[in-house]
Amino acid sequence: MERLIFHIDVNSAFLSWEATDRVSNGGADLRLVPACISGNPKSRTSVVLAKSIPAKKYGIKTGEPIGAALKKCPDLIIARPNFLLYQKYSAAFIEICRRYTPIVEKYSIDECFLDMTGTSLLYPDFIKVAYEIKDTIKSELGFTVNIGIGPNKLLAKTAGDFEKPDKVHTLFWEELAEKFWPLPIGEMFGVGRSTAEKLSRNGIESIGKLSKISLKTLKTILGDKMGEQLYRSARGIDDTPVLEKPPAAKGYSISTTVEKNITDKETALSLLLSLVDAVSARMRAEDNRAWCIAVSIRTSEFKNSSHQRKLFSPTDVTSEIYDISKALLSELWNGKTPLRLMGVALTDLTKDTSEQISLFGEASGGKKRDIDKAVDKIRKKYGSESISRAGAFKENDRIGRKYKAEMETEE
Repeated sequence: MERLIFHIDVNSAFLSWEATDRVSNGGADLRLVPACISGNPKSRTSVVLAKSIPAKKYGIKTGEPIGAALKKCPDLIIARPNFLLYQKYSAAFIEICRRYTPIVEKYSIDECFLDMTGTSLLYPDFIKVAYEIKDTIKSELGFTVNIGIGPNKLLAKTAGDFEKPDKVHTLFWEELAEKFWPLPIGEMFGVGRSTAEKLSRNGIESIGKLSKISLKTLKTILGDKMGEQLYRSARGIDDTPVLEKPPAAKGYSISTTVEKNITDKETALSLLLSLVDAVSARMRAEDNRAWCIAVSIRTSEFKNSSHQRKLFSPTDVTSEIYDISKALLSELWNGKTPLRLMGVALTDLTKDTSEQISLFGEASGGKKRDIDKAVDKIRKKYGSESISRAGAFKENDRIGRKYKAEMETEE
């Protein structure tokens, strides 16, 4: 039985969800005017996360600095990120998708794959049901999606990226020559900028040209792993299954580029605690503990460095992770060279809940773990800003709030 895969992608998700929420509360529709989602326009780290079609007409691009976008369109409306709102709408559109098949893979916050294989008795016309899903999301939730249909995830996702918004497209084997192979090499899923440039230097500028290159030649140009992957992809081959449950996390990491270079220890430790607090909460939410903690920094001279430490027993306790992170930071940074970026990573995960007992008969986590769980519960119910750790605040300067948008983007 040939596979039938749908790829569903929300059009300009963050902006669409913000616009939908405003309209439902009697506000203006940001999709009809030059608008975007971004952080503080005065921050050097703020970039365009999503944009409206009118903003696109000004040449505004996703990922560009907000300062550059404002130069193109001084009247650009800027809305700040609202991740609780995004999670709400993401869950809502995924739930509609589950009405049509139990095999739904949430690929990111604004896109998913549906395995529709074997549903022909329920849905004899798969094009018709794709339009039904698309229109149901639009009528019930107020925003639009694109749906791509193909025999595998690669071709379905490629089809979904054809003309937007609010469209349904197909890409099957018999359509490769017409729809797939003429595309520029940089538009193929899995090909980044550097790979596209490398292929272009070798005269491979379209997917069609790539499909005619031998596996041996591609391995010579790109290496064995990437060469074999693109050899298959250029021919539309992809055996990746649609996964109902995401693969287990291999680790958790978070990093942020600061608005102003850090030059003092107090500010550095405040930011470090904010990062540790965020990443450890994510790990606890999935009932994991880490055997290894790493801290990374980038100086104002763009020099990167990192240190890690293996633990005697795994932990998910914020204060324990912070203490080790402080020690690692002191090994990395002399407190004099200005810091531009800081990050924390938790790896070597386990779900083992056994505790190391201290000499005083108390488990290593003890009451600290109970406190962490209570904080997590409050934030889940009332929002991430409802409660903060005192150490994450510098006197008269709310460090945690200052870096929140950048931190959550990294998550």
